[in-house]
Amino acid sequence: MAIASATRRVKRNGGGVQSKRAARTYSSALKYLFSQTDYEQMVRVRYNSDTFSLDRMRRLLRGLGDPQKKLRTVHIAGTKGKGSTATMLAEMLKACGHRVGLYTSPHIVDVRERIMINGDKITQAALCRLICRAETSIEKMKDDKPTFFEIFTAMAFVYFVAEKVDIAVVETGLGGRLDSTNVLKPDVCGLTSISLDHTSQLGDSIAKIAGEKAGIFKENTPAVSVPQTPEAERVLKRIAKQTGTPLMFTGKDIDFSLRVESSRTGGCMTRICLTTPSSQFEHLPVPLAGEHQAVNCGLALALLDQLKGQGIKIDDETAKRGLANVYIPGRMEMINADPRILVDGAHNAASIRALMRALGQHVPYDSLVLIFGCAADKDIPGMMKQLAAGADKVVFTQAKNSPRAAKPKDLAAVYDEVSGRQAQITDSLTEAMRIGINAVSREDLVCVTGSFYLVGEAKEMLRKINK
Repeated sequence: MAIASATRRVKRNGGGVQSKRAARTYSSALKYLFSQTDYEQMVRVRYNSDTFSLDRMRRLLRGLGDPQKKLRTVHIAGTKGKGSTATMLAEMLKACGHRVGLYTSPHIVDVRERIMINGDKITQAALCRLICRAETSIEKMKDDKPTFFEIFTAMAFVYFVAEKVDIAVVETGLGGRLDSTNVLKPDVCGLTSISLDHTSQLGDSIAKIAGEKAGIFKENTPAVSVPQTPEAERVLKRIAKQTGTPLMFTGKDIDFSLRVESSRTGGCMTRICLTTPSSQFEHLPVPLAGEHQAVNCGLALALLDQLKGQGIKIDDETAKRGLANVYIPGRMEMINADPRILVDGAHNAASIRALMRALGQHVPYDSLVLIFGCAADKDIPGMMKQLAAGADKVVFTQAKNSPRAAKPKDLAAVYDEVSGRQAQITDSLTEAMRIGINAVSREDLVCVTGSFYLVGEAKEMLRKINK
């Protein structure tokens, strides 16, 4: 019998329970959680309603009191930019006086980053209690146990209800249609840019992937999308019509524009304008670097406007101040000053292209050394083409403890094939960093990218060095 199942619940606290004897330590609770099936760590995963089962998710939630039915939510899907959009929206809502839950994935360094309220990570004690509480329901589902992501999602919902959030901003994990977050009935849905990624699960075309992302559409629930390719837009419009979803696009149905400006004192900055009948944001500075983040910011503002129309109290000027406070680890983040080392979690071809463009606009350098590692199931040829277009030197490596990681020698072979250029390889990020640092001068830049797991490892490495 599971330890938590044998304990008597005596007190609710932070979404979990306490018992007469400690059910688990934090480390043992995490060990139990990570022992569950984790598709994030698997190289090959079948994508169907058995593997990604909403029925199983609903059974788990039923055992936890159906917390998803007690939340007001914003649900965000898309290929890239989900976390940035969600965080910008959450910060604006927080600034307007709301208690805001934020659920994102993956984490960079600490798994608690996935569940936050008003910018604060869930505490170790609260997460431990949640795991112990969930264990009772998990062990009852012996024939069809929930996955790591399903459990974590359910715990986030329980925590947000227990902590009485006013609204929760929730990003999907994989796709949308079969994602465990798709049990929600949100106030509004958001769609970030759609591009090729997870093609072995979601499909080998933009149209197929867009169809999976549009699986979050609900009848009479408004949805807002950023500008998409014609192929993706057609699919989104078709599914919106089928589901009775009012669908709007920034830049078309919602007045939106962006411009990049540069000054000798302030450097490069992107400003946006977004206007609706109830909101007007003029020449607003985007807090994150890159034109792609300006597009994400426009979506966050449009979602904020939709919530305003549904009775959520929003003051535009206060929201602007909240937006200015946005900081997101692992996105164009400078983690070392001398030598300059920047990390970014770009993990598909479109994201790498956006990163190369943003670096050129926002970070002056003489030479760019890229330290790169990614999952084996990615569009590696597409990513290699983007690297070759921007990097002066490339070092291929892999994140430790990542079964999905592509072998550095395989990455180098593809890079040579698509670019005709050689690269260095090492299985150790420590060695890759040594190579990169030895290759740069003060005016150069080292950039670690390709995987959030690699970015997290780099941040942790630099944190220990600089202690």
